[in-house]
Amino acid sequence: MNISTFKKAIKLSILPLAAAVAACSVAPPLPMATLKPSTTVNPQQYKYLIGPNDELNVFVWGNPEISGSFTVRPDGMITTSLVEDIPVSGKTPTQVAREFEKVLATYIRDPIVSVSVTDFTGPFSEQIRVIGEAANPKALPYIEDMTLLDVMIQVNGLTDFADGNRATLARIEDGQYREYGLKIDDLIKDGNVAANVDLLPGDIVIIPEAWF
Repeated sequence: MNISTFKKAIKLSILPLAAAVAACSVAPPLPMATLKPSTTVNPQQYKYLIGPNDELNVFVWGNPEISGSFTVRPDGMITTSLVEDIPVSGKTPTQVAREFEKVLATYIRDPIVSVSVTDFTGPFSEQIRVIGEAANPKALPYIEDMTLLDVMIQVNGLTDFADGNRATLARIEDGQYREYGLKIDDLIKDGNVAANVDLLPGDIVIIPEAWF
């Protein structure tokens, strides 16, 4: 066997091995993120839900020693002097107050509890997230009757490279994402208020880069 034939034989034997190694090195894709739809489907029925990192003020009437300010932990719970690991994330302040009363009834006769939120973040499912070519992409706590214009003001508008009229809004409906077109350039550059739309908790605004 001459050298040329030998080299060809080596290459032919290496190629299947290289292909097998390449195939083994390709990691399988992860499954899609779990869809967590917002509880709000109508802006007129919006109620704020407590989320991790929120600051809660729990006031127990006549019992200042067990009242106080508490930060919601990343696992959605808080701990007070008498109540350990009570889940609060995803609930309204009124719901949390009633749950506190049930637990405290073991120690206090007819407890009356009020809960207020002093620093707002909310669960991820209730936030509005803006990604892509916004000047300041971020996640925002939803505010009652929030519109696209309100959100764009909070993210300081678009970058110089944004194509606002190709932006999309992703919203969970019937257990899956649906996408809607947005005309952000028309709204904030041309002042076309007809391009303003109502947003809902959980919406994702995706702003692509312009094609040059």
